[in-house]
Amino acid sequence: MERFVASTVAYLPPEEAYDFLLDFPGYANYSKHLRAVDQRGDGSPGTRYRLRFAWWKLTYTAHSEVTGVDPPDRIDWEVTKDIEAHGRWEIEEVEPPEGREHATEVRFVVEYEPDTVHSGIFDLPALVSMDWVVEKVIGLIREEGKRVVERVVADLEGEKRPVDVEVRYSSNSP
Repeated sequence: MERFVASTVAYLPPEEAYDFLLDFPGYANYSKHLRAVDQRGDGSPGTRYRLRFAWWKLTYTAHSEVTGVDPPDRIDWEVTKDIEAHGRWEIEEVEPPEGREHATEVRFVVEYEPDTVHSGIFDLPALVSMDWVVEKVIGLIREEGKRVVERVVADLEGEKRPVDVEVRYSSNSP
């Protein structure tokens, strides 16, 4: 299993961060590559999403489902088609810096089985390898993650500011 974790701190109460994260269709407004989000349900367990991504010459629709919630601390989900993956949003109140009333660390955790990510899922152009696509997408995730987080934090806090996003990868592969 591979693991990807992105985290940052927003200066707002955990409940506000949780409510924003539960409104998943709104993410399409912040992402350059997420074209649309279709939601079936109210964000509670059992809610299903179809997320349409587009980058370069590739398009892909991911299917996911909310598997559990623990307001305002956690939202669990899993991918239900093509790729073996699951993850969660973790929301944790932290000590605010001087001059701020609230601070909340938000972590996006994804665990996936890399062997389930293969070229049969995507309609790749001739002479393009899946390894090349994966290499490019990893860099894209870092860029896109930072851009999305900056935009989200600006909207939630009411002002634009530099945002530190920590990204970690790890592998449990033998």
